[in-house]
Amino acid sequence: MATLVSFHAHPDDETIPTGGSLAKAADAGHRVVIVFATRGEHGEVDEGFLDEGEELWERREQECLRAAEVLGAARVEFLGFVDSGMMGTPENDAPGSFWRADVDEAAKRLGAILDEEQADVLTVYDEHGGYGHPDHIQVHRVGVRASELAGTRRVYEATANRDAIVRGLLEARSAGMEMPGDLDPDAMDDFGVGEDQITTEVDVTDYLDRKRAAMAAHASQISESSFFLAMPSEFFARAFGTEWFIRRGAPAGIHEHGLLDDLD
Repeated sequence: MATLVSFHAHPDDETIPTGGSLAKAADAGHRVVIVFATRGEHGEVDEGFLDEGEELWERREQECLRAAEVLGAARVEFLGFVDSGMMGTPENDAPGSFWRADVDEAAKRLGAILDEEQADVLTVYDEHGGYGHPDHIQVHRVGVRASELAGTRRVYEATANRDAIVRGLLEARSAGMEMPGDLDPDAMDDFGVGEDQITTEVDVTDYLDRKRAAMAAHASQISESSFFLAMPSEFFARAFGTEWFIRRGAPAGIHEHGLLDDLD
């Protein structure tokens, strides 16, 4: 059996782009390790959601541990950096922010986990972090460097299939679904990558219940009334039933359908 290390910026990031693949790997008997760069200190939360005196990072840490249990992860680790907020905000420059971290120093922290786990596979994000979030971009930079330091040869960049998303959003709009303004199918040019850049398409339909439950575990960020969890099951399956990756060093074009298939 193989070991898969999945590297993410904040708690809840592990569920949407990779949750099904992680559950699939765990169910196949592989060891799944989730590593977070930060504890998501600067996420948004509804007023009154937290207990008196409770910090958001404390709740998000608890949530990610519950989600990891749902997905079947064997280990969860944090690199100890601070959430950098959105691009261009003051949090980008705060002491300890992940965005300002020295890439080699951060990579050594992740590389130590890769070495300890003797990781066969590492997942990061694509080079623009899916949608330009500074911490997601830094996950790509740090993760790629850590794989070099640790000698982890198989690295997948979790991404979004822009073409498939636009097709799905147009279909949802035609069906009369009300969608948030940031999910405008006519304004997705900076989200994910074109289908022709993707190498790996993972069908996670059989793990949708687990993926949804893991998303719901992150209640501070993804409420049951949110667009994601409130959408009809048909559209939830359409939106989240496939996970997309770019395997570094592999030729472009979808020709793989799993992260660990030949490592069984």
